[in-house]
Amino acid sequence: MSGELEMQLRGYRLTTAEVLYHMPDHPGLLQSFLWQTYDIAPRYPRLTRFLDFWRREIVAVIHTVRVAHAGLVRPAEWRGADIELRMQ
Repeated sequence: MSGELEMQLRGYRLTTAEVLYHMPDHPGLLQSFLWQTYDIAPRYPRLTRFLDFWRREIVAVIHTVRVAHAGLVRPAEWRGADIELRMQ
């Protein structure tokens, strides 16, 4: 079994964080950094460790963090389509 699939089966979800930040020498200019990993909602321990590292080691000041996550493993879904195709 692949590592990512195994993580998903244990409750991890693909998590994307957009970090808006500014550098001390340009406080009026917001920059964006995207970070993506598998994490567990709603506590997000991996994201929390990453943001703690950022605050300790990176000079840039965090303005906003937006988080989105998606569960990739889910039951198959079947829906009918309102279309008719004719083969000739």
